[in-house]
Amino acid sequence: MLFNSFEFILFLPIVFLLYWFVFRSRRVQNLFLVAASYVFYGWWDWRFLFLIAITSFCSYASGLLLERYEGKRKIQKAVSFANIALNLLILGVFKYYNFFMENFEAMFRNAGYQLDWVMLDVILPVGISFYTFLALSYTIDVYQGKLKATHDIVEFFAYICFFPQLVAGPIERATNLLPQFQHDRHFNYDRAVDGCKQLLWGFVKKIVIADRCAIIVDFYWNQYQDLPGLTLLILGVLFTFQIYCDFSGYSDIAIGCAKLFGIQLTKNFDIPYFSRSIPEFWRRWHISLMTWFRDYVYIPLGGSRCERWKVIRNVFIVWGISGLWHGADWTFVCWGLFHASLLAIYIIFGINSKFDHVVSHGRFLPSLKEAMQMTVTFILVVIGWIIFRADSMSQATGFLLSICTNPFLDPSALYGVKEIMLCFLFLAIEWLRREDPFVLHMQWIRSTPVKWFICIAVAIFSYLFMADNIGSFIYFQF
Repeated sequence: MLFNSFEFILFLPIVFLLYWFVFRSRRVQNLFLVAASYVFYGWWDWRFLFLIAITSFCSYASGLLLERYEGKRKIQKAVSFANIALNLLILGVFKYYNFFMENFEAMFRNAGYQLDWVMLDVILPVGISFYTFLALSYTIDVYQGKLKATHDIVEFFAYICFFPQLVAGPIERATNLLPQFQHDRHFNYDRAVDGCKQLLWGFVKKIVIADRCAIIVDFYWNQYQDLPGLTLLILGVLFTFQIYCDFSGYSDIAIGCAKLFGIQLTKNFDIPYFSRSIPEFWRRWHISLMTWFRDYVYIPLGGSRCERWKVIRNVFIVWGISGLWHGADWTFVCWGLFHASLLAIYIIFGINSKFDHVVSHGRFLPSLKEAMQMTVTFILVVIGWIIFRADSMSQATGFLLSICTNPFLDPSALYGVKEIMLCFLFLAIEWLRREDPFVLHMQWIRSTPVKWFICIAVAIFSYLFMADNIGSFIYFQF
């Protein structure tokens, strides 16, 4: 079920009303959330429910076994390894099996051997990477003693399948989300209103910005060889806004929905396109995934507390894995390694990138230095997103080269100008409210009628300027 679908418009208020006014006890509310979440997830394909149920049950059982054999480290290690391996095996078969088999076949074919690998004709389950990481987080945290194993299977299933964040995050930690299902929740009007405002802003990002950009990008992207350099640059920038508004819009909708049910999800985006360096960008983009890789991969490898060459090695390992996590294609791997290379440059030259506050804190305009830093960072991010969006590495390199080698300006083939103006208007609004949790938070406005007027105006604007084609969210494929 898509957030931006008619079915969800009916689904959400029904679930909300039943949750607060019919099912009042915590355990019954949790059970109802599990049922509603399974309906939400099974709306795409009911067969996917078996996978998420297996993941949930095995991870729940692993927690009980880890608790039972507390103090017996060898047994605990075997239990945690078995559950992690099982979850990664499921993820690997459905997401990566054909990718690796195709590459092995090509490698042997180039060496003069013809192999007949068996390919799997399977559909990638929606959001499998996200709920797999939820399950892994729980097992690792219980094993490391950061969290006690839960004995309530309903609470645990609610943690894994909570529908607002099930399909595309934020990737919650068991230490943050699971305890919220273990305590009573009471309806809070102010929190619900705040959730509705954040949900509305998420829809603005998705249906007004991301979907409008997608129409232009999808139509002209494969014509890059015949388009002028300026148009290609516009397409690259449009995709940069498309993926941001699409994914951060989903996160805002998810966080807003969760607030309606008394659940607080982790902030996933923090104005990343105002970053002054690539390291700062990755502290502000998909925060839940970046911190997951930091805590469960980067730090166990040694993190930044080792020799410089090992720090760089750790960065490349993490970003190679991150690229593969995003998709079974070499474009994603190269995108990850591209950013690893940029981060390595910062490490090698010791460039300071640890900013402890938002850009131009307390000022209306950035300094010249900040403006240059943001511009350079944004250009590098655009290059990365072009690689990310490409169908192949040959297309990625061809697209980037065509920006420089094609005639730069041809007014008869200049597309996406209206959309790029809309994107920069959106960026200006984010700049003005960059220190707020989200644009429509509006704590600076004291008058409640004024707040309602602004929200209604934004809703009407969204309806009038929404894209003709309503698309699914980009990160559903991951």
